Amino acid sequence: MPGSEIDGVRALLTSLPRPDSLAERRERLDAVASVDGVAPDIGFETVEIGGCRAEWSLAPGSDAGKVLLFFHGGGYCSGSIRSHRAMVSEIGRAAKVRTLALGYRLAPENPFPAALDDTTAAFEFLLNDGYPATRIAVGGDSAGGGLSLALMVRLRDSGRPLPACAWLVSPWVDLEMTGASMDGKAAIDPLIHRDYLEQLADNYLAGHDPRDPLVSPLCAELAGLPPILVQVGSAETLLDDAVRIAGRLGAADVATRLEVWPHMIHAWHLWSARLSAGRAATASAGAFVAGHLAG
Repeated sequence: MPGSEIDGVRALLTSLPRPDSLAERRERLDAVASVDGVAPDIGFETVEIGGCRAEWSLAPGSDAGKVLLFFHGGGYCSGSIRSHRAMVSEIGRAAKVRTLALGYRLAPENPFPAALDDTTAAFEFLLNDGYPATRIAVGGDSAGGGLSLALMVRLRDSGRPLPACAWLVSPWVDLEMTGASMDGKAAIDPLIHRDYLEQLADNYLAGHDPRDPLVSPLCAELAGLPPILVQVGSAETLLDDAVRIAGRLGAADVATRLEVWPHMIHAWHLWSARLSAGRAATASAGAFVAGHLAG
């Protein structure tokens, strides 16, 4: 069943040709990732944080006193609140918490460190709004997973409070792209390939060192970070990013759980409405987040 379901998602993705312009790429991701819409019982509310749009969501029965701060994927150049609305609201339901999705500034218009500055402002917004750090989780997919780690490294190094835990989906943590799966999985990954990531990295870096730990957290000192769940699909070029960062976190004595989901593609949670493995992975992540936030 999982294989046949993911084949349907693959067909959806290949039915839309890859556009050339950045504006078309952004619209394509928004459209294909939000194709199934959101559940009608979720409440949404827009807020502005430092000039960036953000969106609260709350599922019935969830605790508004706990929050997951989410950073979307899209290679730092695309993705939005719209593209990830269903994924974010459903993890909130699974964890029984409120969520805050951040529409951080995108490259190439706003290269590093704009996105990281925006995530920092969003975390501080929650603290100032009365949420103690022990009731805040952070998370993201792909570039958003890298941002989650970079944010925690920055917070730790500046002596500020850290979130209670983090959830990383298909995280992009190595902008040099040195993982073996970058080429080894290229033939079966329908979304992410080396030449595409090189374009995205160039846009985000704008000449900055790709080995800066706040750009590529795989290069960071990771000791002292809170518990982290890493989820990745077996059929994606970023598999080695997830496996290597989980290993480095574990070696740094960070409580880390790595889940490799067979047959799954990059950020498969986006299509959970049609993927039983997406719903199961979301449930697993929800239990992880719920188990680490203070009561």
